[in-house]
Amino acid sequence: VQLQASGGGLVQAGGSLSLSCAASGRTFSVYAMGWFRQAPGKERELVAAINWGTSSIYYADSVKGRFTISRDNAKVNLQMNSLKPEDTAVYYCAATRKYNPSPRQYEYDYWGLGTLVTVSS
Repeated sequence: VQLQASGGGLVQAGGSLSLSCAASGRTFSVYAMGWFRQAPGKERELVAAINWGTSSIYYADSVKGRFTISRDNAKVNLQMNSLKPEDTAVYYCAATRKYNPSPRQYEYDYWGLGTLVTVSS
């Protein structure tokens, strides 16, 4: 399974950005997909994740009410609104063979290359 992420870039605080990630290859083996992020000097953390049937969605407390994750089969999108400078990070798309999303990195089997999101103050 390959994950191709797109989106990201530079935006002012309060602005919006959208990230997309498309899975290709043996996508039948992928169930939950999500986005992690890693800011300089910090550990990678789960931002949002969603399962195949979109019945189970996880958001980090820091993004609840501002970010929205959605999914269309093997493609997952992350709409980021009301962005803050602390949202600045490299964002990674990830996918797992587990049915439900998990906040634990080690439970994700596939990773895409990161895309940088920079929010200026």
